[in-house]
Amino acid sequence: LGTVRADGDRHGVTVDELGGWLRERLGADPRTGLTAADWLATPTQRLAELTGGAVFHDGLDGALTDVRARLAWYPDDVWRYVLASGWQRVAQAEHLAGRCAEVGDDLGSRVVVAGLARDLMRLGLLLHRRWPPYAKWLGTVFATLPDAAPVVDGLAAALGPGDWAAREPGLVRALETVAGWTNDAAPAPPVDPSARPFHDRPFLVLHACRFVETLRAAITDPQLRDRPPVGAVDQYVDSVDVLTHADRARRVAVAVVGSPTGA
Repeated sequence: LGTVRADGDRHGVTVDELGGWLRERLGADPRTGLTAADWLATPTQRLAELTGGAVFHDGLDGALTDVRARLAWYPDDVWRYVLASGWQRVAQAEHLAGRCAEVGDDLGSRVVVAGLARDLMRLGLLLHRRWPPYAKWLGTVFATLPDAAPVVDGLAAALGPGDWAAREPGLVRALETVAGWTNDAAPAPPVDPSARPFHDRPFLVLHACRFVETLRAAITDPQLRDRPPVGAVDQYVDSVDVLTHADRARRVAVAVVGSPTGA
């Protein structure tokens, strides 16, 4: 396997044996099969890299093309689990923007919205079967989705000028749009995508836990269904120095959820 790197004025070619290259990039060789744990220990940026880009020559047996086909997308149950975990993150934070605003912490409110924006954009890409890239390309790739405009406009408004009352409708619009995408993708029975009050507080949330529940219930593998709702490693780790090293990412995943074998 020969790979070409072009980075500004730096250019390079490496020659690698396919199996070793795959294990270095992923921590496993997809040609022997991937367990659910293998998928979940692999950052989506790595999967984007291995399935994207040009292949100029694939020898006589098409081995690289076969690997790219195997890595094209998650197995259905793993997909449901990752989506449920993404919505779990939203459920844990969606009410905090309004609660920060209630106590006069406008900056804190915006910080929460920024985190929600990242999670919603990653969810949106996953729902469209696109591997989320790292931060530099997240907005660029998300904007290419055919129906991204309501979310892009909503998040821009939620992060824009004005007080919480002026910004809240943008966040609600983004939440409801991605919720609708979840129903459209049909990995689980549909859920009402409308926002509603957060208990007796004067602001709206999606109550995203409803999507977590229906997605987890749709998982057929009982081991995966019972797994803690933390998701793939890059849903709970945000360190470049972990995510760019397959061995480190896999060790973290094992530490969080247990054995690297099976689900």
